[in-house]
Amino acid sequence: MADLIEKLKQLEERYALLEHLLALPETVSDSVKYQQTLKEYSALAPVAEKIGAYMEAYTRMQEADNLRRTESDAELCALAEEEYRTEADTAQRLAAELKLFMIPKDPNDDKNVIVEIRAGAGGDEAALFAGVLYRMYVMYAESHGFRCEFAGATETGLGGYREITFMVSGNGAYSKFKFESGVHRVQRVPETESSGRIHTSTATVAVLPETEEVQIEINPTDLQIDTIKSTGAGGQHINKTESAIRLIHKPSGIVIECQDERSQLRNKDKAMRLLRAKLFDQKQREQTDKIASERKSQVGTGDRSERIRTYNYPQGRITDHRIGLTSYTLDTFLNGDLDFMTNALAEADAAAKLNEKDGAFL
Repeated sequence: MADLIEKLKQLEERYALLEHLLALPETVSDSVKYQQTLKEYSALAPVAEKIGAYMEAYTRMQEADNLRRTESDAELCALAEEEYRTEADTAQRLAAELKLFMIPKDPNDDKNVIVEIRAGAGGDEAALFAGVLYRMYVMYAESHGFRCEFAGATETGLGGYREITFMVSGNGAYSKFKFESGVHRVQRVPETESSGRIHTSTATVAVLPETEEVQIEINPTDLQIDTIKSTGAGGQHINKTESAIRLIHKPSGIVIECQDERSQLRNKDKAMRLLRAKLFDQKQREQTDKIASERKSQVGTGDRSERIRTYNYPQGRITDHRIGLTSYTLDTFLNGDLDFMTNALAEADAAAKLNEKDGAFL
């Protein structure tokens, strides 16, 4: 209990300090410092309010507890007992809510995101499923007001994708997509299957937070940049001009191909953004591998070899294997209605991190 009170006092002191800083002329005159301070102050405001409510409930609970232990009058003792239980329930609820605020926020949550989808086992059917996932994610992104940019793809003759890469821009994009990394399995009767047998195919999704130049430095001498002809369905420039870019990062062996179908400069810019994201992702994975406990606090956000979800067409079912959640709303899910799944995964992730904290609040 003492640990909680101490943490709450620290948060209150920080909130009061930020309020003081916002009133200082030197803060107001520095636009960058002012915005940073205001952002932190705004984030702490709802926490400060809950801290006040919690401290009041805890104080009343202590007073009621003392009264029920010392009061000789049976009626007053019963009233004190009732008040104690009420205030204890309130304090417990507020403590649980405050505990969520104390979980460190993922620093990548507000970033733009890069999504790569690759066909896995299942041949042409896996490539078609990759196309289904691409459509689903684009509709999901657009439902949240995010902007999607196509980066490049390798298509198949049947309209599927061996691989496809796109970018999603908007505040909080990564927070919405970060739990999608992993192996997605589909069970359905392929369009090319005449006997009506159910096939199982897979596609792998990788979700990378976009990073800034200052976070990842790239030595120009480490790059090999080739211009190639764009491929796939597109405009008049397809297969006519060498507008696509192949970028090879020699130290890591990472190869990026990007085609905007029009501008070589735009393709190069996107390729560099993709490369920075992949290098940043590689760096994060190396750090995570060194801290085994971090893997315990993740709901499958880091392991792309993990089978995370099954899409069963005959039953109209989606099952997320990480949290054991099943829904029979496959049609709407594939049309971009992923919020119930995303929210459930976020809650499970938060609960896992809460369980790692030692001690109880009450």
